Amino acid sequence: EVQLVESGGGTVQAGGSLKLSCVASQAISVDCEMGWYRATTSNERARVSEREFVSRQWSDDTITYAEHAKGRFTLSRDKVNNILYLEMTALKSNDTAVYYCRANCRGTVYWGQGTQVTVSS
Repeated sequence: EVQLVESGGGTVQAGGSLKLSCVASQAISVDCEMGWYRATTSNERARVSEREFVSRQWSDDTITYAEHAKGRFTLSRDKVNNILYLEMTALKSNDTAVYYCRANCRGTVYWGQGTQVTVSS
């Protein structure tokens, strides 16, 4: 199965920036739609159902963002090296969460283990 490994999380002050990375263990087909989701620290982070949408790239390469991410977050994908990125700017305290990489390959969904992002006020 596809394995996804996130990195790039950490602690930053409000207004700061972070860039998250998601590396796939094997080549990701162009038929695999990929995106980022998150779970706040107050939630049960292990529960997939409580992970909220952040950003997703569709099969036609269009990208959508959650309202909280528009204008601040940018998703990009390196298809050659099998890496998905999330550039996060103007971070707010309520962006604090574990961020998960997700791949949807013809209906089969794969998740990474997540990377912690903490934004201090």
